Amino acid sequence: MSRSEVALESVHVRARNIGGIDRTTVDLSSGVTLLRGRNATHRSSFLQAIMAGLGSTRPSLKGDADEGEVTIDVDGETYSRTLTRRDGRVVFEGDPYLDDPTAADLFAFLLGDNEARSAVARGEDLREVIMRPIDVDAIEATIEERTRERNAVDDRIAELEGIETELPRLESERNDLREQLDRKRTELEEVEDAIERADADIEESRERREEIDDAFETVRRARSELEDLRFERSTEEATVEELETERTELESELEQVDVPETDPDRIDDRIDDLRERKRDLDDTLGELRSVVNFNEDMLTDGKLDVDLGDEREDTDEEVTDALVTDGDRTVCWSCGSRVERAAIEETIERLRSLHEEKLSDRNELQTRIDDLSERRSTVVDRTREIERAEDRLSDVIAELERCHARIDELNADIDEKEAEIERLESEARNTGGPDYDEVIGLHRDATELELEIDRLETEMEEVDDEIDEAEASIGERERLEDERETLTEELVDLRTRVDRIEADAVESFNEHMAAVLDILEYDNIERIWIERRKRNPSGAGAVRTESELHVVRSNDEGTSYQDSVTHLSESERAVTGLVFALAGYLAHEVYEDVPFVLLDSLEVIDADRIARVVEYFEEYAEHLVVALLPEDAAALDDGYDVVSDI
Repeated sequence: MSRSEVALESVHVRARNIGGIDRTTVDLSSGVTLLRGRNATHRSSFLQAIMAGLGSTRPSLKGDADEGEVTIDVDGETYSRTLTRRDGRVVFEGDPYLDDPTAADLFAFLLGDNEARSAVARGEDLREVIMRPIDVDAIEATIEERTRERNAVDDRIAELEGIETELPRLESERNDLREQLDRKRTELEEVEDAIERADADIEESRERREEIDDAFETVRRARSELEDLRFERSTEEATVEELETERTELESELEQVDVPETDPDRIDDRIDDLRERKRDLDDTLGELRSVVNFNEDMLTDGKLDVDLGDEREDTDEEVTDALVTDGDRTVCWSCGSRVERAAIEETIERLRSLHEEKLSDRNELQTRIDDLSERRSTVVDRTREIERAEDRLSDVIAELERCHARIDELNADIDEKEAEIERLESEARNTGGPDYDEVIGLHRDATELELEIDRLETEMEEVDDEIDEAEASIGERERLEDERETLTEELVDLRTRVDRIEADAVESFNEHMAAVLDILEYDNIERIWIERRKRNPSGAGAVRTESELHVVRSNDEGTSYQDSVTHLSESERAVTGLVFALAGYLAHEVYEDVPFVLLDSLEVIDADRIARVVEYFEEYAEHLVVALLPEDAAALDDGYDVVSDI
């Protein structure tokens, strides 16, 4: 991807009371725009105004104002932000261009205090910066959801496979049932013929024949009802057998499950406490970064033009009224007393050490939070498993009691129905007389055959349904297997996304760094690259990935050797930080969300190399806005738009 996918024409920016700006209106065309001017001409403040309109909360409100605003017209849409001072802090409100500015703050808004640039300059572990825009919790939640979906598909596929394997047996069973039906129907026809012959041999009046037929029909209905009762009883007995098996399994499962000793709410309280401490450390780290960066800039010779008469454009310049250097002594910009430069440098070094210590504390807190979150998940899952088993066991016991009660009722009904049939048959014999004993027997046989045929036909219908389901399952399984493959691919993508983004960022940095070094032609730098390393300092627990920056130099004799990032010049560190931010811009596809890259604090790079850096970055953003001193801007292409009056 070589350019922002958000195609824009001109951008109209209106700002009031941002940084050092009272009020300004600027139009930005697509491509490169140079903000040309001396120090204290509000170039950085204008970049802050763009950031505020796009969604960042890092810009500052003018020191003597309680309220400021920014409006940006982009591609026919208007986005506005207000900044209001409330209770000693600045509150941002309105409708910005971005909903979440995290990635843009890190990889598109590359001002002097940009965290990606600063992390490189200080030689910190770069992984935390690369990974910050990634919502790991959301990815893990999606992984759990997709895993559940795939497990459900797997269960259904296994069920369908079981159904399909039953197909030959079902077809064989259907053939057996068909043969049995044919035999029973033949037997019934023979019995009915025998009944007709027996009836023909017995002379009775029409009224008496009807009375006898009614008696036989009553017996037939009673036997049908008896068969229904017996079938219902067998069904209940089968249910009891299944429930008894399930109860045994549940009781065994509950005996083997360890009851969690820790309450999830207590773990939540500990996690909340650790997260609060982590937030405090994040705030402290941010403040320490700002303080160290500011003081490093103040100590750098030639870094700032000190003019007591000029208006200061940002908060740091308001704090620092003057910087007076005399040999190895200087006026402290914090307390106003004259101190040794070495003392200030020693203080800055202590601040750096404190920052590293706080960063280590923060990482340790995050590890503890992760461990507790995993432990809580385990406790919750185990608790839910126990509750589910206990609830199901209770349901099974209640269902068993109901089944046993129903079986007792059915046994009583069956005994009663058998007694009723015996009585009805006796009445039928009395009605027909001794000549009807054979007919009664035949009717009994016919009734039993009819009931048997009904049973076989019902079984036949059930087998037909199972065969239809088995045949349909073949097509459903093919669809489910395709769905499972899609879910598996998505899970692989989700599980490797974090690692892949980090790897892409590192690869992108290494490629761009090599290209930029070739363009900028530093004499004794052969290579600067990031190496990803797996570390497990404690020897147990999760393995951590770190991104370590390496530098290879060459001496006058052409011999290559490893060097430290801290030994890079300010110019080399600045360029390395910019390239690292560009790698993050590309790896996180920030260009899909925001069409701007903002560059500031490039003075430590010589003008010719600034021109090459700008030309290199121009390819990757629809709008590249660069703040430059006049002498640096003079080295750039005359075709670039220039804004001198802000």
